Amino acid sequence: MATDAAPADMATDAVLENVALEVLAANLASAERSRVPIGPVTASRSTLTVEEAYEIQLFNITSRLAAGASIVGRKVGLTSLAMQKQLGVDQPDYGVILDDMMVLAPATLDASTLISPRVEAEFSFRLGRNIPAAHALAGPMTLEQLRACVDRVYLSMEIIDSRITDWKITLADTIADNASSARLVIGESSVATAALFDSLPGVTLQLLCDDEVVSEGEGRAVLGDPLLGALWAVNKLGELGEDLAVGEIILAGAVHASVPLTRGSTWTVRAEGFPSVTIRTAL
Repeated sequence: MATDAAPADMATDAVLENVALEVLAANLASAERSRVPIGPVTASRSTLTVEEAYEIQLFNITSRLAAGASIVGRKVGLTSLAMQKQLGVDQPDYGVILDDMMVLAPATLDASTLISPRVEAEFSFRLGRNIPAAHALAGPMTLEQLRACVDRVYLSMEIIDSRITDWKITLADTIADNASSARLVIGESSVATAALFDSLPGVTLQLLCDDEVVSEGEGRAVLGDPLLGALWAVNKLGELGEDLAVGEIILAGAVHASVPLTRGSTWTVRAEGFPSVTIRTAL
């Protein structure tokens, strides 16, 4: 009898492992709203591809846009070797930054609205002109071309969060979860000049908690130049037919491994020659 039942059991298992992408997206959205994490998306769909993971991400972004949110930027993640090692992945990813994810420093952040937040020091870049997806028809944008499109540079804090329990994620899991995005903290910006762009690889960003440096890294930790992180996203989105609008902010990627975001603390990102950015986390 056990032998007769085996094929049926196997078929049931196969169905369970092939949960629809829409259902997986809804599960992630529910976890974010309730602040109750779920198991890895890849545990429910073991064959999940990177392309399918981006479809899941898009389901949830489309839903939030329909509910009234707006896109204010994009993030590039996993661009540094430190972050790739920390999360066990081997390539960058991207996510969408919505208006309700933006925090203008100085500010107080209620971390209780998140699940397991971590913080990273990064550069971000504001576009001073539109970048239509059609640019990709002429081939990948070059670094010099992107320089001409950027008008402001920020020191930033990215607060990442995982809707998946204990950060047990693969590349596909974090992509599906909007690249583990939660909040983007920016303050004052610097004018983008040729000299500033040239300096970025050698600039050391420091992350401080209550005036103590807890992590740091140079701009070159992001693919050799933080603007290359932004360039990766611009070209990837161009390939997918997505326009980028003037005013959008592109978060380039962390220069160090992420640090747990503790409550009741003051967090600062600083670097010589740039306005620092500071927030306080509520108890």
